[in-house]
Amino acid sequence: MSNPLTTLSLCTLLAITTMASLYAESETVQKIARFEYKGKVRYGLVKGESILAIEGDIFGEWKRSDYLMKLEDVKLLVPTEPKQIFAMAGNYKSHLDGEVPEQFKTPQPFLKAYSSLQRPDGEIQLPPESAPVHYEAEMVIVIGKEAKNVSKEDAKDYILGITCGNDVSARAWQKGDVQWWRAKASDTFSPCGPWIVTGLDYDDLLMTLKLNGKVVQEERTSLLLHDVASTVSFISQHTTLHPGDLIFTGTPGKTDVIKSGDVVEVEIEGVGVLRNTVVDE
Repeated sequence: MSNPLTTLSLCTLLAITTMASLYAESETVQKIARFEYKGKVRYGLVKGESILAIEGDIFGEWKRSDYLMKLEDVKLLVPTEPKQIFAMAGNYKSHLDGEVPEQFKTPQPFLKAYSSLQRPDGEIQLPPESAPVHYEAEMVIVIGKEAKNVSKEDAKDYILGITCGNDVSARAWQKGDVQWWRAKASDTFSPCGPWIVTGLDYDDLLMTLKLNGKVVQEERTSLLLHDVASTVSFISQHTTLHPGDLIFTGTPGKTDVIKSGDVVEVEIEGVGVLRNTVVDE
């Protein structure tokens, strides 16, 4: 008698193996992507080169479906649709020339515009007269549920996970303007992705940025001046955070110029790579 498995195609076997792996995956550490497939926007769980669509609300109740796709066949989107986007200024000692001015001993968040978001593999567009524009690798916190007046001890209960971000910065505008609205929040100046990862030790991950394949930033998140819990707690004392809101946590070390044609890749240990190309607007 022939083995019944011989009648199954290789693709079917691969799908069965992938599905089994997804269902056996840890409930704590997960990669959750927001993506478009055949004109429909969905959320899904990423495993290797596949993505399994989920049903329900990632900020509430959801379950796995049986709808499996190849990762290469979907269009990855910004991981959430936030109501608010915050970013931390001066949150690494190495970015402050080794000295921490008194005002930075208190968290210093600022707001970025929704229209500044850009998806993985999308283009960072440089506006006319914006040079010099710099890269800034950042870990991004994704809020999981409404948070108001949250203590530092409870803050991580309000976090869904993290993703990679790039706080693109037009330095002349940053120094010359009264506010940072265009220097930090021009269209496409806030790429983030490729997906949300849950259940990691967010306070001790290696973060790197490669510019055209060369590592130009590298530091561990353990060196944040204000860690993840402190950041969420502080902001929540003044502004209610909502599910899907994003907090860019600051960049380490020195940054430098990006120009049209460059490829910028932000990678965080355990998360993945956010890749964007640079073009003139």
